[in-house]
Amino acid sequence: MSGRYEGKPFLKLVDAYIIDAIGHMDPATELELTLMEADMQKQTGLDGDWRSMVEQRMKFPPGMARAVREVWDKGRIRFLASTGREPDPLEFTMHFVDSKFPH
Repeated sequence: MSGRYEGKPFLKLVDAYIIDAIGHMDPATELELTLMEADMQKQTGLDGDWRSMVEQRMKFPPGMARAVREVWDKGRIRFLASTGREPDPLEFTMHFVDSKFPH
């Protein structure tokens, strides 16, 4: 997966935003992103926390995180019913980002 972000550092933030929106952000990554906010603000010229910077740069409408969570929740139920197993949050994230926000 390291090749996924090669030359695309912001893609990692978009993936993190989606992982967070579906409730699967691990605490270590959350802390890492929070500690990087001041540097991200300087680099991007955007303000707010890391989530807000992603929303601003991607021009996400208000409520985007809730909408992503709704897609996850509904899709999770269908996936579980058809496969008998829980969906993989990282696989969902990559598919969601790749299909909705080509990079």
